[in-house]
Amino acid sequence: MRSVFNFLIEPKNGRTTALKQVGDKELLLNTELQNHQYTSRLGVVRATPTAMNTEVQVGDEIIVHHNVFRAFRDIRGKEKNSKSFIDENLFTVSIDQIYAYKRNGEWQAIKGFSFVKPLVNNNSFSLEKERPLIGKLKFGGGNIKNGSLIGFTPSSEYEFNIDGERLYRVRNNQITVEYEYQGDEKEYNPSWS
Repeated sequence: MRSVFNFLIEPKNGRTTALKQVGDKELLLNTELQNHQYTSRLGVVRATPTAMNTEVQVGDEIIVHHNVFRAFRDIRGKEKNSKSFIDENLFTVSIDQIYAYKRNGEWQAIKGFSFVKPLVNNNSFSLEKERPLIGKLKFGGGNIKNGSLIGFTPSSEYEFNIDGERLYRVRNNQITVEYEYQGDEKEYNPSWS
């Protein structure tokens, strides 16, 4: 089965990230259905669209929008699935809901997107743990090399947890500057990620 314009995907490791394995027990981190932060964003491509050629291939792991695997309650309190839902292990997504794919163990950003690692804030007068609007380019970036120190516009970053690392997804057109390294930059990765 293939779709004309959409990818067919399945969630990798389930639809939620609210369950964590601690030793031989499962720990439930969240009981709210509405909270998008505990919705899985990691899927596996089962079929590509027939109407277009894409860089994403069958079998690739992908990072998707938080609403793809999401369940929610309607105004009457009845549990509903997202419009992407086909059945419990099959969903449909358009190319604009996919941000990155993993092939041969390496993540690649979809054209137009970058993933940025936040940096530790070394300003002793600030209460913020990470430096605002600046980070290290992990992958993506168009013409900017991976590992570069970049700045981006306010409210352009969207948080993801990819392979245990907290990264921000930033559109390439919202990267404003490439900085020179000062030598005191450290990546910020909180213990919860």
